[in-house]
Amino acid sequence: MVDEVILLNFWSNVFGLRVRIVLTEKGIKYEYKEEDLMNDNKSPLLLEMNPIHKKITVLIHNGKPVCESLVIVQYIDERAQARFWADFVDTKVYQVSRKVWTTKGKELDSAKKEFLETYKILEGELGDKPYFRGGRFGYVELTLIPFHTWYYSIETLGGFKIEAQCSKIVAWAKRYMQKETIAKTLPD
Repeated sequence: MVDEVILLNFWSNVFGLRVRIVLTEKGIKYEYKEEDLMNDNKSPLLLEMNPIHKKITVLIHNGKPVCESLVIVQYIDERAQARFWADFVDTKVYQVSRKVWTTKGKELDSAKKEFLETYKILEGELGDKPYFRGGRFGYVELTLIPFHTWYYSIETLGGFKIEAQCSKIVAWAKRYMQKETIAKTLPD
């Protein structure tokens, strides 16, 4: 799915400029819609997306408004960070997991070391937080939790215990495997 991003703003609005900068810096394509604030002629879209305050700056992401420039900047930055970590899972975690499955001998020893280094990076990012990106279950969790179903196979094929060296990430995964929505979705 392609994200639809629209920015409602006025050309000289310094608060909106910070949003335009972060969108550009993060490489996010967006449609810019100029509001006619000189004549107090607010568009129906602005009034619909910010019905309480009826003011700019408004970012519309897939039809949902995010208002106030600092909130928008934080929203964009958190999504960019979440996308980075989700991509890390889809590329690096997948890659090192496959190496453990498909190699033998010294190559397997190297694959195990790389696997554990990758999971240590994830543990560092998780820290003592219950979730990767703040106070709620999100994008990074959704990308990483399915890999927990591979732990047993990786440990068996690799001849090592992940939990012995990456206890935080394993405890994190076990905690989420107990959530009813996740437990009933994933295979045993």
